[in-house]
Amino acid sequence: MGLLKRLGLGRGPARRPSGDRPATGQDSAHLAEFAASRVGVEAYVEPATNVTPTTLLLVATDGEWTRRRVPDPATARDFARRTGIPVYDVNLTGYPQRMREWTARKRREEGGTGSQPAV
Repeated sequence: MGLLKRLGLGRGPARRPSGDRPATGQDSAHLAEFAASRVGVEAYVEPATNVTPTTLLLVATDGEWTRRRVPDPATARDFARRTGIPVYDVNLTGYPQRMREWTARKRREEGGTGSQPAV
C-alpha cells in the first residue's frame, strides 16, 4: 500500500467533509415544501468544498431563502427541473441581491444576529 493511500489521500471514492452527514429525505422534503409554498423560487447549486457538501439554495421572490444538503450537483439540477424552477450555478451567477437584503432585514428585526448564516 502506498503512502498516499495509507494517509487517505490516494485515488478512490470521494470523501465527504469530515463530521458531515449525507443528505436525507427530510432535506428533500424541506426543499420541496419551500418551493411549493413560496412565489418565484429559484435554485442555486453550491458546490462541495473541503468543509461543506454540495448544497441547494432556494431563494423566493421576496428574498427568503433556505439551504439543504444534496448528494451532488446533478441531483440538485434534477430537483429544480422536476419542480419547474430555474436553476443556476452560484459560482457563475453569485447570490441574488434580494437574498442579502432579506437576511439584513431579518437581522434588524431580530435585533442583532439572525438565525441564518451570512452569505
